[in-house]
Amino acid sequence: MRQIVLDTETTGLSWEKGNRIVEVGCIELVERRPTGRQFQRYFNPGREMEPGAQEVTGLTLDFLQDKPRFETVLDELLEFIAGAELIIHNASFDVGFLNYELSLAGPQYGRLEQHASVLDTLAMARERFPGQRNSLDALCKRLGVDNAHRKLHGALLDAELLAEVYLGLTAGQGDLGLAPAGDARAAVATVALEAPVPGVRRVLRASEAEQAAHEARLAKIAGKAGKRLWPAAEPAA
Repeated sequence: MRQIVLDTETTGLSWEKGNRIVEVGCIELVERRPTGRQFQRYFNPGREMEPGAQEVTGLTLDFLQDKPRFETVLDELLEFIAGAELIIHNASFDVGFLNYELSLAGPQYGRLEQHASVLDTLAMARERFPGQRNSLDALCKRLGVDNAHRKLHGALLDAELLAEVYLGLTAGQGDLGLAPAGDARAAVATVALEAPVPGVRRVLRASEAEQAAHEARLAKIAGKAGKRLWPAAEPAA
């Protein structure tokens, strides 16, 4: 199964007010393990950053001025996520912004859900930890994910942290480790080599000492009445 852990940074909290995406970060997982493939781009939003967004991301319009516009990289992004399951924390936020950007780029792009399915880890966390804080930072602390280096919000950094959080939330479905996908294939190959050969049955027979211990145990269970639920064992051939 191919999954893409995705995060965005924006000029503000509401696309309805004309805010735009300034960064996209993606991490590819195959069979729950990172492949090493990533997608990360900064974008020139063509408008100022809102003070709150600039504070949490550290991004400024001066830094973004020479970056490409979103629509010029859109085809590359859609090719990277095509057919995958997107893992997003608070998906309604990111999906809303991505659909807004797609609409600005042209009707031929449709909606994000036509290119990939979406899994919301915030909804997963609320189901598993009801009534608790389920921000990315709170989940990192609860699941033992080291986020000490997260001083500012960044799409690629947050996607990397979210990948570990997702694996922690779904640890019962497989290994938690972030080993490369090649290691997972090697593990499957090892298991296949150690599997029993079809059609060959290995029979283990009890030794004389084991049979004697078994008979003694049955006699003790039967007691003085001598009533047994199992017949005496036949001598080994």
